[in-house]
Amino acid sequence: MTVAELSGAAEVGVATIKRLESVDGLPPAHARTLDALQKALEAAGVEFIGAPDNAPGVCLRPPR
Repeated sequence: MTVAELSGAAEVGVATIKRLESVDGLPPAHARTLDALQKALEAAGVEFIGAPDNAPGVCLRPPR
């Protein structure tokens, strides 16, 4: 998924996504922005695992 595709799916600006990608650790963003990005990625087949403070990560779900 490109930044432009994620931007459209999440209705979040490209500049915002690039800024969040440049940060290590928890990104400084509004909860609604992070929620929109997570929902768009989950709709694309990404599964979030762990917790921010305990083994965070992602994996791809098998195609349906």
